[in-house]
Amino acid sequence: MDTESLSPVESNVVAELEKVIDPELGVDIVNLGLIYGVKVTDGHCDLTMTLTTMGCPIGNVLANQISQAVMAADGVETCDLELVWEPAWNISKMSRYAKIALGVHE
Repeated sequence: MDTESLSPVESNVVAELEKVIDPELGVDIVNLGLIYGVKVTDGHCDLTMTLTTMGCPIGNVLANQISQAVMAADGVETCDLELVWEPAWNISKMSRYAKIALGVHE
């Protein structure tokens, strides 16, 4: 996700999402590369994301935490979360921080 083109409200959303930690991996969902898009228009946030695997056992738990985080962002009143599987998540989507934290070497 390109964070340089985000509006101030969208940046607020990303900052809140950085507080959502994947309980299995211990790294936040932004640095894991699970967030594909954030768009806020007139207080409504459209969030596009994925999970590390289709059968992720904590998907529902994460979805609830993500919705709460988005709604906590200044300037957001409503939110739609779209879970997508394409493009498929892989380790190349992780930030350098996440790779170091998880001991991943490319």
